[in-house]
Amino acid sequence: MGVFEMDAYSRGTFAIAHAVANSYALTIVGGGETALAVHRAGESENISFISTGGGAALQLLEGKELPGLSVLPEKEG
Repeated sequence: MGVFEMDAYSRGTFAIAHAVANSYALTIVGGGETALAVHRAGESENISFISTGGGAALQLLEGKELPGLSVLPEKEG
């Protein structure tokens, strides 16, 4: 992943986007810049899920508490 905004450096980033999009796996992209790179590569429709919340997604995967969710009341029953 590189400076995809500059044509001279976009090829590697776009190649990764194409490889991920063409895989047979569940594909999740996290982060605003990464989402933009996937969009510019023309692969948005071929990704299973795109989130602009990269930092929050990493915290969730690490098992950390997310402030926006921790204030919601838990449903009992």
